[in-house]
Amino acid sequence: MNTLRAKLVLLLAVVIVSVVGVLTGVLLYLLRPPGGQYMAPVVEQVLTLARVAREAPGVLTVSSSPATGEVRRGVTKWLRQALAERGVDLEVIVSRAGDTAPQVVSVPSDGGWIIAQVPDFPPPDGGWYVLGTWLALITLGALAIAIFVANRMIQPLVFLERAIEQVGPDAILPELPVKGPAEVKIAARALNSLSSRLKSAMESRMRLVAAAGHDMRTPITRMRLRAEFVADTDDRAMWLKDIDELEHIADSAILLVREESGRSLAESFRLDDLLRDVAQELSALDYSVSLESAEPAVIHANRHALWRALRNLIINAATHGKNARVRMTSSGPVARVIVEDDGPGIPETMIGNVFEPFFRADPARRQEIPGAGLGLTIAREIIQRAEGDIRIANGPKGGLVQVVELPNAAEH
Repeated sequence: MNTLRAKLVLLLAVVIVSVVGVLTGVLLYLLRPPGGQYMAPVVEQVLTLARVAREAPGVLTVSSSPATGEVRRGVTKWLRQALAERGVDLEVIVSRAGDTAPQVVSVPSDGGWIIAQVPDFPPPDGGWYVLGTWLALITLGALAIAIFVANRMIQPLVFLERAIEQVGPDAILPELPVKGPAEVKIAARALNSLSSRLKSAMESRMRLVAAAGHDMRTPITRMRLRAEFVADTDDRAMWLKDIDELEHIADSAILLVREESGRSLAESFRLDDLLRDVAQELSALDYSVSLESAEPAVIHANRHALWRALRNLIINAATHGKNARVRMTSSGPVARVIVEDDGPGIPETMIGNVFEPFFRADPARRQEIPGAGLGLTIAREIIQRAEGDIRIANGPKGGLVQVVELPNAAEH
């Protein structure tokens, strides 16, 4: 009942049923049972028949039984009440032999019955049953109309919802067909235009970053050559260190552009085997990495790109957290890689920015710890392209916890 469709259906149904119910009530009021002014002639007729039968026997035909047909209980009751108000106790019976037959009254008289035709009074017997049936049919019809109208009204919203669900990891919306009602066509054109402008803006940004990273290579090379001729050994080492950092930033920027704009081929492989390879390689490079557990899991992604993403995450933990502890679990459709460290963590006010390019929790430590600040950005891009997700939070006992979830291809 919280959906817009349900609310519109309920609103339309209530409005339609309420209006028709009020009109029906007015109609019933106008066609209400006969009052005293309408029943009085019939009462006089019955009293006259009874008096004639009593004072002039043989003038009227007396039947041995009341008139045949369906007894009209409502009119009979009203007529008996009207007679009782006159002080006359007559068990008269009002009946009708058929839908087209006239209404007759049977008046008891000396062991027989005097039968006479009387006017027909609205409404027919069973008025409440007719009213209930009438309102039930109205309700069903109103619900059908309300459902149809509500579906038509919310179709643009459903169209937008489905369009948003189609947005891929690259944040680009596929071109939508321009068809259907006018509202849907307008929405489709607007979304296609927005998607086109967004794609152009992203491509322009990527070209700008790639060009900047590429153009930095030439001056960096010249700076390196000049730094080699610095006489002072300490100054030369500092210059070369800064130049190495600039070169690493340029390379990382170009790599980020490739990951965002590239379409690498996916393949199926064992994630636990890949994780062991990464841990062994980093351990051989003197990083403090320990693989605590790795349950078997098969995923479908680009193996080289995912290797680079996991490598970035583990290096981040081993570098900033002094020690990287890695474990992997496989439960149902999800394979989960958890990387923990013993570092200081990240302030809660800044943890939402960890995936921003060139992010540093402590900018003052930039010179102490190598890196361009793009490792987590590139890792998230790769993981999202593999239809996975990554979360980073501070551990309950300190340090940082990086959790990567990937779809387990073996369960699909």
